[in-house]
Amino acid sequence: MRRGLVVLAGLLVSASVYAQAPSPQERLKAIAADPVALRAAVDGGKKVTFFCANCHGEDGISKTPDVPNLAGQNPAYLLEQIRKFGSGERKDQFMQGLIKVLKDEERLQVVHYYASMPVAPSKANAALAAQGKELFGKLCVRCHGDKARGDELFPRLAGQKVPYLQTTIQRYRDGTGIRNNQLMAIATSTLKNEDVTAIANYLTQLP
Repeated sequence: MRRGLVVLAGLLVSASVYAQAPSPQERLKAIAADPVALRAAVDGGKKVTFFCANCHGEDGISKTPDVPNLAGQNPAYLLEQIRKFGSGERKDQFMQGLIKVLKDEERLQVVHYYASMPVAPSKANAALAAQGKELFGKLCVRCHGDKARGDELFPRLAGQKVPYLQTTIQRYRDGTGIRNNQLMAIATSTLKNEDVTAIANYLTQLP
């Protein structure tokens, strides 16, 4: 009887601890609210992301046109994308393999590191950027924000490279590759290729 009570008490304590364990998003916010913890997370993330640098760059600015910048992204958005790659909701064999080796704490460090990195705007065609600004205001600002910096649910587009933006928008519009999203498909459905180029030029020059 006594042994049974001890076991039951242990189970209750374990259940209580489990129930009170903060979610990854809660841990993310707690770290952000503590300057010392945030500095440690950023420093740790710089070390963890050594294997990301080949594609996304050491400072989160991509090295190739088809890879997005991660610098300046909302950490909550990045953490959710990491979760999706890890669970297989987002399909990319290379990314899925890399992310599966990351521990929970390392994931938090990675997103805080990239979020802390500055994004330098790129040069753009001024005439195209003016056209793109108008189109962005009509189609994209509701989700991505008036400065295209995104939030917890939507990615930062400001400062991304023109080729990446063009390819990604076209894939959403055409429903090709892994870019399948109903809202994005609707928003981009009327865009011609020259419209896509204009939007890309507008976004790339934003700080």
